Amino acid sequence: MWTTPLLYERLSWPEVRRAAAEERVCLIPVATLEDHGPHMPIDTDLRITAEICRRAAEAAPDEIVLLPAIPHGYSPHHMDFPGPITIAWDTFTRYLVDVGSSLARHGFTRILYLNGHGSNQNLVEMAARLVGLEHDTVLAAAAFHTSGADSARVIAELRDSGQGGMAHACELETSMYLAIEPDAVEMDKAVDERSYPQGKHATMDWSDGPLKVMPWWSSFSRTGIQGDASKATEEKGRKLLDAAVAECVEFVRELLSRPLPERLEPQETLP
Repeated sequence: MWTTPLLYERLSWPEVRRAAAEERVCLIPVATLEDHGPHMPIDTDLRITAEICRRAAEAAPDEIVLLPAIPHGYSPHHMDFPGPITIAWDTFTRYLVDVGSSLARHGFTRILYLNGHGSNQNLVEMAARLVGLEHDTVLAAAAFHTSGADSARVIAELRDSGQGGMAHACELETSMYLAIEPDAVEMDKAVDERSYPQGKHATMDWSDGPLKVMPWWSSFSRTGIQGDASKATEEKGRKLLDAAVAECVEFVRELLSRPLPERLEPQETLP
């Protein structure tokens, strides 16, 4: 009898075989440990992402097998603040590929890496692409949580901060953590620090501008915060988590609806 949610690490090897035969999506939370201001634990990205994935696996118990979270990511620009653990970009990317390749070897054909740390994202996307290239009948995808159109609408409805108020250890992340474990957040230490030098194209918010500029974090942030953590509330966090979970389930179901890749012979003209 399966548990709910279906946890990969709790399966026996015959159960792994059965889960793969059921064509479940392997959901892999990916995050990092790093400073999130003086008011939140360094596991913020990890805790939020893992919680979203856990709730998604509960919401879609017949469609998901939940992998243990990957706790360490790429965060060298935060190393001036005590706490972060950073993994070299190539080691991190290859690690993610190896996880996906192992799952492909066991017969899983759909894999979703759900990321919760901004500087991981390009590397997570590259890893998903490499898994698909190395295993050409596997659909591997990557997404950042709370990044879709529905989530954007919820964010716009809930936010009390303007541009730059939701970037890091901010109104959004602090609200989500409050909804998960309010006693772990020290709101009396939450401040509004929006010191990133915003430009027309180089901006920092939950949805950044097209021009990516990321120097040492300590070159513009004194507290480690970017955004207005003081406007966070538990109620906002509950609504944001609900949106993130619904979005994750939609990602899973879109992967399930897509046909597996089939390589075709190149042709000069269409039939």
